[in-house]
Amino acid sequence: MTEISRRQAIVGAAAAALAGDAATAASADAKSRRSAGAGAARRVDVIVVGAGLAGLAAASDLAHAGHSVVVLEARDRVGGRTLNHPVGHGEVVEVGGQWIGPGQDRIMARAKAMGIKTFKTYTKGNQVFDYLGKQTHFSGLIPPLPAADAADFATLLSKLVQLTGTVPVDKPWTAPDALALDGQTLETWKLANSSTPGARFLFDLVTESVFAAEPRDLSLLHALFYYRSGNGVINLSSTAGGAQDSRFVGGSQLVSIRMAERLGKRVVLNAPVRSITHSGRAVTVTTDAGTWHGRAVIVAMAPTMAGRLDYDPPLPAPRDQLTQRVPQGSVIKYEAVYPTPFWRADGLSAYANSDRSPIRLTYDNSPPSGRPGVLLGFVTGSDARALTTMGAGARRK
Repeated sequence: MTEISRRQAIVGAAAAALAGDAATAASADAKSRRSAGAGAARRVDVIVVGAGLAGLAAASDLAHAGHSVVVLEARDRVGGRTLNHPVGHGEVVEVGGQWIGPGQDRIMARAKAMGIKTFKTYTKGNQVFDYLGKQTHFSGLIPPLPAADAADFATLLSKLVQLTGTVPVDKPWTAPDALALDGQTLETWKLANSSTPGARFLFDLVTESVFAAEPRDLSLLHALFYYRSGNGVINLSSTAGGAQDSRFVGGSQLVSIRMAERLGKRVVLNAPVRSITHSGRAVTVTTDAGTWHGRAVIVAMAPTMAGRLDYDPPLPAPRDQLTQRVPQGSVIKYEAVYPTPFWRADGLSAYANSDRSPIRLTYDNSPPSGRPGVLLGFVTGSDARALTTMGAGARRK
């Protein structure tokens, strides 16, 4: 393979990268199905809007149950917020969502049924804590803060875990003091329950790693509900044995590609939906590639994106308001590609926490073969939004 210097990097913004060129496998998948021609009309039982994991899973289950279905996708590829990027010799890295861990049983079962294997995220060796200008090696989940800060963070974490346990997953609004919890941000709660800069820094880092947003952006009730849904904040922020435990061989987008292959011509690419007209018994979905009629429609899109469609009659006011109040996080993935993962020979896992912006979290993101070596860095929240205002050259620096 052509040697890649340390100065070369694949730079992917979550929004920009996922809207860019598809990976080789996804492009081949797209070419295997022809987009519907303009003016085409179709009739099916169920119309699914969006060919990400959720949309393709819904369509697959419907087809398996004997229903006729079509999946309408605006892009020229499937996968939504998962996207593979080739790095040579048949290997890929993910520039979108990538990890899978204990408790994510449904996607694990679906991947297994399609013959997709997983491999463990590399965690062998020391981790690096870059804090207050000093770098320290550590092991375990929590980096070595100064003693007072460490004690403060332990208390803060314990309170968060206890409070999380009070929020029902199925009906979070019935939690004790739900209105009070929803009436404050995670930032407000943090400031009221901690006093040291180290504890607050680490709390922010954990929040950003899970939500791609700062504590000030989040309702406390929502954060607690999300943590409870994901088996707790410790699980969601852990690598080995946690939410970042494993990755898919062939990249996470392969799950969507395989589902789309099985659905075949029922997946229509380059078909951005413009409007949905619905009555009690029928729906009409209008796209740039034609019009489809059905008995029901599933909109498998992020709430803010779903809110941009035209609905006739309009969505109920509460639902319309909700789509305007559930923004997506902000995250950029930087992936530096090297001939080998040189840090492993130095006894390092490549996992690092830092208080220096913009990259404050790093991982070993090499393929299962270990070649090439890929060092992944995350930029999240306000740092990510600031970087998106810069040109590619400025971001690379």
